[in-house]
Amino acid sequence: MNEEKHRLRDYLAHILEAIARILAYSAAIDKRAFLESQIVQDAVIRNFEVIGEASNSVQKRFPKFAAQHPELPLALAYQMRNAVAHGYFEVDLEIVWTTIQTDLPAFLIQVQQALESITHAESEPMRPAG
Repeated sequence: MNEEKHRLRDYLAHILEAIARILAYSAAIDKRAFLESQIVQDAVIRNFEVIGEASNSVQKRFPKFAAQHPELPLALAYQMRNAVAHGYFEVDLEIVWTTIQTDLPAFLIQVQQALESITHAESEPMRPAG
């Protein structure tokens, strides 16, 4: 595997790990508990920052891959990262909670499938042209 493909896989793996962490942090609590727990909020927000940074790196460094996978909300993930990173005390935790509940499970599956497509493409044997 060449270095560029390896790096793309790393970015996608970082997104998957951060999503998994957010889902784990929020799995055993309800919305009220989330809104009351600064520790969970901080952990979740940190991982949204990781997701956004990795998503932005995929878009910038691998534009062909991003274009081939329009189902991945990479731009939205980066916008979310900017909102939570620069919002400081103005972060809308209701939106964060809704995003966890409604968007992250699908994003997890989409990123897993995109990563599998890379792995599958790498394992296909070379076929002669013509």
